[in-house]
Amino acid sequence: MSLEVARICVVVGRTRHKMVAVEMQEAVRRGAQFMELRLDFLAKAVDFKRLLPFKGCPTVATVRRPSDGGRWPGTEEARKMLLRQAIVSGGFEWVDLETDIADEIRRFGTVKRIVSYHNINETPEDLEAIYEKMCQQDADVLKIAVTAQSQLDNVRVLKLLQSAKRPTVAHCMGEMGLPSRFLSLKYGAPFVYAAFNKERGVAPGLPSFDDLRNIYHVESIGPDTKVFGVVGDPVGHSFSPLLHNKAFRAKQINAIYLPFRVPRGQLPATLQAFDMVPVSGYSVTIPHKEAAAQLAQQADDTVRISGAANTLLRLPEGGFRALNTDYSAALDSLLVGLAARKDAKAPPLEQMSALILGAGGVARAVVYALHRRGVRIALASRTTDRAARLAEEVGGKCYEWVARHQADADILINCTPVGMHPNVDESPIH
Repeated sequence: MSLEVARICVVVGRTRHKMVAVEMQEAVRRGAQFMELRLDFLAKAVDFKRLLPFKGCPTVATVRRPSDGGRWPGTEEARKMLLRQAIVSGGFEWVDLETDIADEIRRFGTVKRIVSYHNINETPEDLEAIYEKMCQQDADVLKIAVTAQSQLDNVRVLKLLQSAKRPTVAHCMGEMGLPSRFLSLKYGAPFVYAAFNKERGVAPGLPSFDDLRNIYHVESIGPDTKVFGVVGDPVGHSFSPLLHNKAFRAKQINAIYLPFRVPRGQLPATLQAFDMVPVSGYSVTIPHKEAAAQLAQQADDTVRISGAANTLLRLPEGGFRALNTDYSAALDSLLVGLAARKDAKAPPLEQMSALILGAGGVARAVVYALHRRGVRIALASRTTDRAARLAEEVGGKCYEWVARHQADADILINCTPVGMHPNVDESPIH
């Protein structure tokens, strides 16, 4: 079944009719060509006459229950009545019907039907069976929206899309599910959803219309699009997607760069699961830098020296090559900073001492980069045992975390998560 539909369905959900009308008009002005109206958000009885005159593109009528992530406050019978009214109103080209009620509400006129399944708690074990039953229903598009507990749930949803028998929109919700929203287009989803107003909390992890167009350029995602990303926990603060996707666009490279939130201990399973895509390379951040170095099939000198990696590149024969650009970046930054100092009496780097806070992957890279330049090393970390082992490797000192202010050093480097988003004003030292 072929569908003539825009690749982004812009979701509008506000409590007041007036604000819904304003956002509908503004969305079209910004380029929206397909829209979903979340009628369950409205605080007062739905008045189609106040909304439909401002509709400037094909629109989906949706009335979502709280159990499916919506805000409908009334009875189920009243909800189904409102859906029927939307269908016969003549003002909507589409209607969204949950799979458990879709058979009760008959097709009418030319209104197309999205038959949907939502699970705001998990990705159920019987997801594939649920989808098979949905395929038997009267639908123009099937929609699956489940909640990711790990990146492996994203892969399950993508595999479902890969073998879809009907036009299907499928993704995982939440921050962990974000990659599936974009990758679904690579596997044949006719469109993806985006929030017009990201602050309204329409659905967990729902990206904004502006981000989909201006950062991820979803209009160009297809089967041949290469995939890269950053793995870490957290990753929501990272500017890497903005940087890399802009670079891909500028260089006319058919690729997308995504944030993969991967909790500690889940890196090996995640990389293996995404071999199906495959992901061509990863930037690696907290807390996976040491794990990335250990699982790589090849490694450059900086990885072997430091025992940590911040970059993984897929090898043609499978597996990954590990690199560590933290090593050179830290050293280069220090040298630039020292060269810019106006204090002519400042000693050269080789005669200075450094206090490094933290003992994880980035700390290992920084410690070894400075140690090889002759800098005297001191460490302090909440994980004192790790800091002590690292200090011993380079002949440095180790301080208890509570005694970190007693260390005397020319250079202070923060390699801890303290000060990261969203607590950017915090500091591990006064």
